[in-house]
Amino acid sequence: MFLCTGNSCRSQMAEGFARELGKGIIEPCSAGLTPCFVHPRAVEVMREIGIDISRQKSKAIDEELLMQMGLVITLCGHADQFCPSTPPDVKKIHMPVDDPVGTVGTEEQITEAFRRAREEIRGKVESLIRDLRREQKTG
Repeated sequence: MFLCTGNSCRSQMAEGFARELGKGIIEPCSAGLTPCFVHPRAVEVMREIGIDISRQKSKAIDEELLMQMGLVITLCGHADQFCPSTPPDVKKIHMPVDDPVGTVGTEEQITEAFRRAREEIRGKVESLIRDLRREQKTG
């Protein structure tokens, strides 16, 4: 489960990457502390690289589902600090990514901030998937 404050951008992109790159390894989902909507620019920059997150929905953290997760990944300090407690057997990782949503500037500067976040998230999710594949082989 990928967690962020609003479940509008970073966690949505992470879910999209994990769904695409982790087929057969991970069943990703995402949620937010205060869900709102999936940001149109997040959809746009993911579409640029062939990943469609337009059907994903912004959702609140389901504490019952959270307790069933094998892995919880927070993508912002707020979610890391205020995420509901997870049981000791649920691994929690913090992978912070700057939020592009508050970017001020021209349309191109704002879109570029979303692309930077996308690429940072891609790298982190690729690394996570590699680690999970390694664990599968050795476990």
